[in-house]
Amino acid sequence: MQNKNDICPRTSRRGFLRQSAAMSAAAIAATCTKTTPAADSAIEDASKLPIIDTHQHLWDLDLFRLPWVRGNPKLNRSFLTADYLQATRGLQVVKAVYMEVAVDPDQQREEAEYVLELCRSDDHPTVAAVISGRPAEPGFDDYIRPYAGNPYIKGVRQILHAGTPAGFCLQPAFVRSMKRLGDLQMCFDLCMRPNELLDGARLADLCPETRFVLDHCGNANVQWYRGETSKEESTIRQREQWRRDLAEIAKRKNVVCKISGIIARVTPDDWQPDDLAPIVNHCLDQFGPDRVMFASDWPVCTLGASLAQWVQALKQIVADRPFEQQQKLFHDNAERFYELGI
Repeated sequence: MQNKNDICPRTSRRGFLRQSAAMSAAAIAATCTKTTPAADSAIEDASKLPIIDTHQHLWDLDLFRLPWVRGNPKLNRSFLTADYLQATRGLQVVKAVYMEVAVDPDQQREEAEYVLELCRSDDHPTVAAVISGRPAEPGFDDYIRPYAGNPYIKGVRQILHAGTPAGFCLQPAFVRSMKRLGDLQMCFDLCMRPNELLDGARLADLCPETRFVLDHCGNANVQWYRGETSKEESTIRQREQWRRDLAEIAKRKNVVCKISGIIARVTPDDWQPDDLAPIVNHCLDQFGPDRVMFASDWPVCTLGASLAQWVQALKQIVADRPFEQQQKLFHDNAERFYELGI
């Protein structure tokens, strides 16, 4: 049965990836030949950068139950590869990593098998996946072991900011599963409340052989930096705690950070890149140029803006940084971290 996400079955996966690789090489070569030092030239250069999207969501509501989208008219529909290709048109997205979509727990294995079929199929950028899992549950090892060594399955995520208490990721069973992921050469995505980042830091200390990915800039709130709200005492406390705790978790060399998520929190049509810049720049400065990766969080990002608007805003924010660092952010770090080289 043909996967709905297949766009053109006659085009081979190898052909698509060769085309993407050629695009990447040509784009990087073109930007490296530029010599104009002006800031607007830097933005022009960045517009040609190949992009690896490390946080791509796709879901088919005819196949999967996603309780969290109910009541959200913008997200309560299917989002398939054809939609993603439309959203990324002209953006030079050459590869993408599928991120689990919090399906009903009974469908986790079905989702994993579905995305494996997707990664093996043709004519789209999705080349790898982070699948859902419940590390604190007794059956986790039996669940994850069959995917060990699979070239498409790179890691696991359980969202920690919905339905789990503070400290959930530090319970012994969870920690044991994190160590197991390290043994299997798989990573774990930390998607947690901003005031629980120190739990993530502690977990990284307990599992030094496991690689962790901090999602969505540590779930910082863009509204912390906007208007009169930014001056409120409670806002200042939350903002400063996030800044301190993000700097602390960034000290762990087995943690990398996705620059993502924050665009979903802006007020549509009432924001500008400067609203996002303090969060982005703090993450880049603390994690450094080698441990940050671009991610779209599409289609969740559309709660605030289109994927293209997010890409252009981020490119504007980082335009004054060295081109090599921009290249690492949008492409090279992800290719290395997820071993996506052809």
